[in-house]
Amino acid sequence: MLGTAAAVLFFIAFLINAADISTNDVFASTNVMLLGLMLLALHVAGVGAGTRIGGSRRR
Repeated sequence: MLGTAAAVLFFIAFLINAADISTNDVFASTNVMLLGLMLLALHVAGVGAGTRIGGSRRR
């Protein structure tokens, strides 16, 4: 889920940069890209992957 959100933010940053849309400093393409990188780092770190309760069962 976080990887998908990162991809969406990268696409939005690309559109802002490619269309040369003037935004305020908060929604600049660089800031949106950095948010995407943060979400991608969290995804790679395993945050939001869900954990199994009880561990693994061996039979």
